[in-house]
Amino acid sequence: MLEDKNTQKTSIAELGEFGLINHLTKYFKIQNKSTIKGIGDDCAVVSNKEEEMVVSTDLLVEGVHFDLSYMPLKHLGYKAIMVNLSDVYAMNARAEQVTVSIAISNRFPLEALEELYAGIQLACDTYKVDLIGGDTTSSTTGMLISATAIGSAKKENIVYRNGAKPTDLIVVTGDLGGAYLGLQVLEREKEVFKVNPQNQPDLDSYSYIIERQLKPEARKDVIGLIDSLEVKPTSMIDISDGLSSEIMHICTQSKVGCNLYEEKFPLDPQVISTCEEFDIDSTMVALSGGEDYELLFTVSIKDFDKIKGNPNFTIIGHITEENEGMNLVTRANQQIKLKAQGWNSFHDEK
Repeated sequence: MLEDKNTQKTSIAELGEFGLINHLTKYFKIQNKSTIKGIGDDCAVVSNKEEEMVVSTDLLVEGVHFDLSYMPLKHLGYKAIMVNLSDVYAMNARAEQVTVSIAISNRFPLEALEELYAGIQLACDTYKVDLIGGDTTSSTTGMLISATAIGSAKKENIVYRNGAKPTDLIVVTGDLGGAYLGLQVLEREKEVFKVNPQNQPDLDSYSYIIERQLKPEARKDVIGLIDSLEVKPTSMIDISDGLSSEIMHICTQSKVGCNLYEEKFPLDPQVISTCEEFDIDSTMVALSGGEDYELLFTVSIKDFDKIKGNPNFTIIGHITEENEGMNLVTRANQQIKLKAQGWNSFHDEK
């Protein structure tokens, strides 16, 4: 990441831990009635009367989940919140609070953390959630970010992974594969920059897929949409590790099988053209790419008329009996067993 050598840099040690937290969070405002007490005491206080609480936590580690050579810190802060909000929406719940804890090495000045928290604040303001706590500490291995999202929903509205039934339709929001391909473009340009630091990449033709990687959006809008359509999914999950991994989670939890139809996968034209450029199979990208943060859900076939033709949804398959297995049906009408080939942080290769 290029730095301006004239940019002022303030040592975090000058503020101390509590001074740092106060400095970074002083402009955050409380937006939800359920937030009784936010930052400033030993605990935050949250009230959820007559509703169930849902909680999700994610840990982002530098060098594993993000690369600061091309990930701007403001985008990273935004993405750290999106990752968690997406899980809340995947439960058909509304997100209301977040906590953020960070560990940083001494190479990060105060101004870097201000950028990170500017992204966190933008996410909180955009999605109307309250930052209610967290922690800061030192790290010897770069930056680590742990974020937790808290949400709520009426008990009868919460959607789990284990409710899919045979003949249910499999539906996905948005389009698939963009975030993975955006990462491939950024990694390629990073290698070019290493060889020739004077090279200035022209990324205009990749703007959509790069944004899908650097600034994903959680699908809060879908929760309101399916409610307005009077549809309750029978199961739901967000697409963080890849379509194949996520539908296999639903099938395993629900004790069912599935057929996904290759020809139905929603792909943006920029995804298709970039797949051709990189000589990558677009179906593989859709199945295994990950980080799209779209919602994958199943609905009763009785709700077909309510969702058909809606531009936010694509029906990509149906649920079958468990003994039929989990399959991809190709354009040539061949059945191929699905494999969970999505992103895995415990693999040696990213």
